[in-house]
Amino acid sequence: MSGLLSPGWAGSAAEETTGDDAFVRALLDAEAALTRAQAAVGLAPREAAAAVTSAARDTARFDARSLALRAREGGNPVIPLVADLTAAVPAEAAPYVHRGATSQDVLDTALMLVSARTLAPLLADLTRTERALARLAAEHRDTVLPGRTLTQHAVPTTLGLKAAGWRSLVLDARDRLVRAREGLPVQLGGAAGTLAAFHAYASSAEPPVVPDGDVGQALLAAYARELPLAEPSLPWHTLRTPVADLAAALAVAAGALGKAAIDVLTLSRTEIAEVSEGSGGGSSAMPHKANPVRATLIAAAARRAPGLAATLLGSLAAEDERPPGAWHAEWEPLRDLLRLVGGAARDAAELAEGLRVHPGAMHAHLGLTGGSIVSERLVAALAPRVGRARAKELVTDAARRARTGGPPLADALGAEPALRGVDLTGLTDPARYTGSAGPLTDRALERR
Repeated sequence: MSGLLSPGWAGSAAEETTGDDAFVRALLDAEAALTRAQAAVGLAPREAAAAVTSAARDTARFDARSLALRAREGGNPVIPLVADLTAAVPAEAAPYVHRGATSQDVLDTALMLVSARTLAPLLADLTRTERALARLAAEHRDTVLPGRTLTQHAVPTTLGLKAAGWRSLVLDARDRLVRAREGLPVQLGGAAGTLAAFHAYASSAEPPVVPDGDVGQALLAAYARELPLAEPSLPWHTLRTPVADLAAALAVAAGALGKAAIDVLTLSRTEIAEVSEGSGGGSSAMPHKANPVRATLIAAAARRAPGLAATLLGSLAAEDERPPGAWHAEWEPLRDLLRLVGGAARDAAELAEGLRVHPGAMHAHLGLTGGSIVSERLVAALAPRVGRARAKELVTDAARRARTGGPPLADALGAEPALRGVDLTGLTDPARYTGSAGPLTDRALERR
């Protein structure tokens, strides 16, 4: 795939680690590791393991397109790959290629390998993102801007607190993905999850294989040691929590990055312009435009990810010892999720590192409502003088007049005899009504 319609992940590390060639590499790694694991427990000669490993290193002899076309016969690419790998090894090693395994063992293990290899650069980009957001939050700890609820000015907040919130979401996503990465397991169960074929081969071996233990469990442990993957407590051919957990973590990551992107899209509107991307994208028709392209691509990923994750979560309901369709439905959505989130993490790092802040626009916008942005504070401050109900009535009326072209809120309230002597100018200063924004930002930045 050229990525022509996928600018969100084109050119990213995730494109390389999830491509067809990367999957072929992972399938071959899984097959070679399986033969080495069998050799480790006495089920295969070490010479056979060496031969299979050597043949598997030569990926040039395994054509992804040919495997894809031949996969139609058996419904998965492992069957033709095993045929090609068997043909590539010496005759004495051929019987030990894929011995005792089923296609799902190898394909699931390969999916976990691809996932692990994609998560490494993805997590590195999340680290870049959170570090850039930490710098932004610290620098703008006390930079005041309008807080907006349901699209309208609410009360003042700070950019530092917003950036700290974005960073908190990124750290939440990172932690979930780290847990998912640590739990990615090998899959090995044989035809129906019992590992019975390996017992059959062990029973005819001389000397006896694993005389004091269960050969299936010993092999499962050895397989995990051969790969950078976890050892599962059970074969998980129809226990799909590893895929579901990864899907959920990836969807959360997409949404976490999407929250920051959506905020940037709002704040970078022409009529708001409180922030802007460091290097905006152009338009084919309007030379003046500098579009927030990074944020746009992240937002697109955040919208697609939940649907892909839903497909993977739906595959948890897997019938029998190999479901017809549920397992097959996982492959493309998982790859798409890895690509989407990998690309979004790359774009988020670039967005956070290059984000430009425009405090002047923020300050100007704080005055757009003539002081009404601090109406909550005024009601609380004036209630002891005139009672809460009267204070709310006065502030509501003054805010309405300020909103429709009348005097600013402080001037309108100053005409009320009961409020003479009150420092209305100070009470209506938005910069003096940010509550715990500063300390909350400091607290959030303590998290590592």
